[in-house]
Amino acid sequence: MPKGEGRLLAQNKKARHDYAIEETFEAGIVLQGTEIKSVRNARVNLKDAYARIDRGEIFLHNMHISPYEQGNRYNHDPLRTRKLLLHKKQISKLIGETKEAGYSIIPLKMYIKDGYAKVLIGVAKGKKKYDKRQDLKSKEAKRDVERAFKERQR
Repeated sequence: MPKGEGRLLAQNKKARHDYAIEETFEAGIVLQGTEIKSVRNARVNLKDAYARIDRGEIFLHNMHISPYEQGNRYNHDPLRTRKLLLHKKQISKLIGETKEAGYSIIPLKMYIKDGYAKVLIGVAKGKKKYDKRQDLKSKEAKRDVERAFKERQR
């Protein structure tokens, strides 16, 4: 199964607009008991989330997982820092890539694959305002061409 496939739970659509994604990695995520139940119910928000490398380990910050309704006192903190599971080689590669100025690690998608929660993270470089405008123009031009082609076929 290629990267990013499985039952999609959450997607960070704003990420592709704000960042140029250089490379992606599939990572496992360490969750507490009631968190996985909320994740399976697709109660996840990746909007402002980002990953940071600390002492050779990678952690996901600011990802919101809503408390589980039947969780009572066993519920978790919705915004707690969660550890991502990657191979050491992948982490060292990420360390090398994020040492450069302007690069960061952001989650793109969260999905269930083979019964496990996975996060697709990307090494991203922030886009400037003119880059975003250029992307919108090219997207619009492509849409116009497709529309014209469709009308021509009729």
